[in-house]
Amino acid sequence: MNRNQVVLEGVVADIEALRYTPAGVPHVEFRLDHQSRQQEAAGEREVNVIVSAVALGNPALTATKLKPGDAIAVKGFLSRRSLKSDYPVLHVNQIKLLQEENHATSTRQR
Repeated sequence: MNRNQVVLEGVVADIEALRYTPAGVPHVEFRLDHQSRQQEAAGEREVNVIVSAVALGNPALTATKLKPGDAIAVKGFLSRRSLKSDYPVLHVNQIKLLQEENHATSTRQR
């Protein structure tokens, strides 16, 4: 099994300062607040989730421009937080800032 891809839109809930790994790779952790309506079992379901995310390398440098409340779309993959933890973390490979009018429209529709 090789497929592990996540595409998610949401609002930056909080973001930590830029740090560097011991190897000198830029590293930023943040949380993404996602709210939507999804189809499930022939009905509509309200989805509210806050996802822990981490960006390394160039995506981390992009993330340093974000602030809480920014609407973004991310692509990445899930991994465990650490060798000793089974909690999932979204490792972000791509970040796209969404336009304000798109975010305002989607917020009103929720």
